[in-house]
Amino acid sequence: MTIHKTDEALGFLPLPGDNGKPITVVGTDAIRDSFDQTCLDQAVNSRMAPGVTDVILNPDGHAGYGAPVGCVMVSPTHIYPGPVGVDIKCSMSLLQLDIPEDAIVDKATRRALINAIVERTPTGAGRGQRSVKKARRVDQVLGTRAVTEGAVADVCEALGIPPEWASRCEDSTHHGHDGTYDALRTRLDWILAQGRIRNFADKIGQLGSYGGGNHFGECEITRITDRPWARDTAKSFGLQDGKVSFLSHCGSRGFGNLLAQGQFKDLENKFRTWSTPFPAGDKQLVYAPLGTPEADAYLDDMALGANFATVNHLLINALVLEAFQEVLPGAKGQLVYFISHNIAREEIVDGRKSWVHRKGATRAIPAGHFSLADTPFASTGHPILLPGNPRDGSVVMVAKAGAERTAWSVNHGAGRRMGRKHAARTLDQKAVDADFDANDILSNCRKYPIDEAPDAYKDFPEVLRSVESAGLAETVAKLQARFVIKDEAAADD
Repeated sequence: MTIHKTDEALGFLPLPGDNGKPITVVGTDAIRDSFDQTCLDQAVNSRMAPGVTDVILNPDGHAGYGAPVGCVMVSPTHIYPGPVGVDIKCSMSLLQLDIPEDAIVDKATRRALINAIVERTPTGAGRGQRSVKKARRVDQVLGTRAVTEGAVADVCEALGIPPEWASRCEDSTHHGHDGTYDALRTRLDWILAQGRIRNFADKIGQLGSYGGGNHFGECEITRITDRPWARDTAKSFGLQDGKVSFLSHCGSRGFGNLLAQGQFKDLENKFRTWSTPFPAGDKQLVYAPLGTPEADAYLDDMALGANFATVNHLLINALVLEAFQEVLPGAKGQLVYFISHNIAREEIVDGRKSWVHRKGATRAIPAGHFSLADTPFASTGHPILLPGNPRDGSVVMVAKAGAERTAWSVNHGAGRRMGRKHAARTLDQKAVDADFDANDILSNCRKYPIDEAPDAYKDFPEVLRSVESAGLAETVAKLQARFVIKDEAAADD
C-alpha cells in the first residue's frame, strides 16, 4: 500500500482498484514513513465503509480501534461511533494567567502549585471529587443538568465557573438528535431506568477530574512567535507573552466511556440481528444510517457525554485558577479556548451537510468562515490547541484557508509512535526522569509514567512542520512546560 506524494507535506492513498476518492494524507517524508500497515489498512477500511465520502489521515495518525487515531471521516448519511471513540469529546483547554514567568522560577512555588491543584482535581481512573479535599462537589441534580444542558449560565454559576467562558468553547452545549434538551433528558431517564449506568452519582462525582492515560494538566510559559501577524492574533486570543498559562487534556471520564461502550454493544447486536456484515469485518466500524432510531440514540448519547466533557474542562480550569490564587494571591485568569478532538459534528463539507467525525483530530476554521460569525474569533480564526510533550512543548495555532482540503481539520497532537507496552519495554525510566530534571520540569509523579514519556510519541517539530508546510495552519504561540499533573498508573491506549 503506497502513499503517493503530491507536495512536500501532502499525498494520497488510493483505494483498492482506484475505486473512489482517495484518502488525503498529511505528512512530510519522515512522517509518511511512520505510518504502519495497520494504520493504513484502517484508513482504507474507514474510507470504504458505507456512506463515507472522505477520509483524511493526519501526521499524528496511528492504529486505533476500527478507524486510526488521527483521522477525519466524513459522511452525509451515516453516523459512526468508532471514529468518535470511547472517550467522547476528549478535548484540550487553555487557561491564560497574568502571572509573569519569574513568579514560578522557584521550585518550591511550583511544588506548592502542584499540591494546590491535586487537592482540587484528582487524577486516575475511577477517582472523583471524594478523593480530594478541595474539590467542587456536584450533586446528582446539578450533575443531571450538566450532562443534559452543558455549560449554560446556570450550571456554570452553580459550579463557580465564569459564565463568559462559554463563549470561548468550540461548543459550550450539545442538544439531542432533534435539537432539544428534552431529548437528552428523556434519553438519560431511560438509561438510568435500564440500569445501564448503575453508579450515576459516582460518575457525576468525576466532574472536575483528569482521569488517567494520556490525560494531563500542564503549567506552561506562553511564548508568542515573532511572525509579524502573530502578536495581533495572540492578543485577540487573550494570550500573554512570557506569562504563565495552563493546558489541560481530558474528556468525559467514566460517564462517557459507559455511554460509548453501550452504543458499541447495541449496534453490534443490531448488526447480528440484521445479519449485516461489519465493514471490513471490523465490529469497531459499526454504524447507523441517519434518521433511524439507532442513529438518534447514538447522537443523544454522544451529546450527553460531550456535555459532561465540556463542564468537566471548564470546572477543571476554575479549580486550577483557584489553586493559583491560593499560592499566588491576586492572580487572574481567562479561558483562551476549549476544543475537542474526539467528536462528530454536523458541518458543511464540499457544499453539503455532513457529519465530520474527528478521531484524534481538531477542527481548524480560518478567519472569515461563516461558522465563526458572532464569535470572538470571526476575524482571526479560532485557537487550535495542539499538545506535543513536556520536553518539546505544545503550540497554539490558527487555521489557514488551505484547511478546506482536509475537511477543516488538523491533527490533535504528536501521536504515538510506540504502544504503551512497547514503551515500557524499550524506554529507560532513569533516562526519562533525568530528561525532566535537565529541562527543569516538575511533576506530581514520583516517577513519570514511562508509557507517556516524550520519546513514546512522534517527533513533534516534524508533525508541526507537516501541518505548516501543507498550508493548513500556522503557529501563533509555543507553550513551554514548567510542571505536569499526571496519573502514575498504567492505562490502556
